[in-house]
Amino acid sequence: MSDKHRVPRTKELEFGGTVGAVVLLFLMPATVFYLLVTCITEQASVLSIPGPLPALGTLWNPNTVLLLLAWIFFQAVLYLLPLGKVTKGTALQNQTRLQYRIHAFQAFVITVMLVGAALVCGLRLSYIHDHFLQLAVSASAISLVFSVLLYVKSFYAEESALAPGGNSGNLVYDFFIGHELNPRLGTFDLKYFCELRPGLIGWALINLAMLVKETELRGSPSLAMMLVNAFQLLYVVDALWNEEAILTTMDIVHDGFGFMLVFGDLAWVPFTYSLQAYFLVNHPHELGALSAIGIIVLNTMGYAIFRGANSQKNCFRRNPTDPRVAGLQTIPTATGKHLLVSGWWGFVRHPNYLGDLIMALAWSLPCGVTHILPYFYVIYFTVLLVHREARDEHQCLRKYGLAWQEYCSRVPYRIFPYIY
Repeated sequence: MSDKHRVPRTKELEFGGTVGAVVLLFLMPATVFYLLVTCITEQASVLSIPGPLPALGTLWNPNTVLLLLAWIFFQAVLYLLPLGKVTKGTALQNQTRLQYRIHAFQAFVITVMLVGAALVCGLRLSYIHDHFLQLAVSASAISLVFSVLLYVKSFYAEESALAPGGNSGNLVYDFFIGHELNPRLGTFDLKYFCELRPGLIGWALINLAMLVKETELRGSPSLAMMLVNAFQLLYVVDALWNEEAILTTMDIVHDGFGFMLVFGDLAWVPFTYSLQAYFLVNHPHELGALSAIGIIVLNTMGYAIFRGANSQKNCFRRNPTDPRVAGLQTIPTATGKHLLVSGWWGFVRHPNYLGDLIMALAWSLPCGVTHILPYFYVIYFTVLLVHREARDEHQCLRKYGLAWQEYCSRVPYRIFPYIY
């Protein structure tokens, strides 16, 4: 193999290197467990140790393992259907471009139809709420086993297929970050499948299950629960509808498929992003009409910024001469590409992150302000996006050099205007 097609050894280790990887391997599942156990306590206080803890024997349930495997298999079958268009991803180290079938939204529609039919036939969706902790433990176990299999598979991959950020030679670090960039079984792309399908659609299904459970307990869903479901369903549908956009994200282009993304996709997303809905079942909150209107306005503003910024960027990438973006100011780079320096991307450097965080706050507010637990998502997401922004800045500076420095001087604020 030509040296130019070899992925060089990863020298800059992220997340605190090996020590950080070891800590996160235990901290991520422990955080999910802690949040869910705390949520069902009377006080729901993150500042006190929940007790008594569930007996270890009650956490493992073969039925929930089989249920999750069946869900993943069902989504995999939908992934294989010859629907939608086929597009190419970004160029890899060896200059090849993988093909991807774009039909996550169609998979979601089929899922909705089948779940709806099952509900009509008597499916008890509240089973998800009643076995939520067991499902989370099962998802964690599946993620661990899947990660081990992926790591073993990576040793049989061509060197050009390894991840730029997960080729350090350190077993623990590469296992956590992901050694292989785009592991595939034939044409079935495992990372691309997990990014949007089982976890993201599962998140929406879990929220619906919490709404059903609340209806069983109190006769009707609360306004707070309906807002959380509506806001987060919009976010999920938006991601599925704009599926092609993830092909240029750091998750797909740079990060390998290891424990970090596997656990994030299959366990962290569905079981922590649905925390507000789970909280409302156990700690109902009466939301007034004026408060609801204010929260709706806030979420609408966040979504407008998020979608406007992403659409502007994606439109410019596809066709810089498109009338919607042709009049925007740009900075030429040595790579031949141009950086947007007006419109949303002249407001702050990461306007999509700003919109994301505004929406995150709107998702938590329906739970009231007496507990910090339902605000875990917005706190965690702020930390995540600030860290991701730092990674983006580092990558862009290395890629665009002086052009990126000029962009930073013309757009000084990273995420929050006049603050950061």
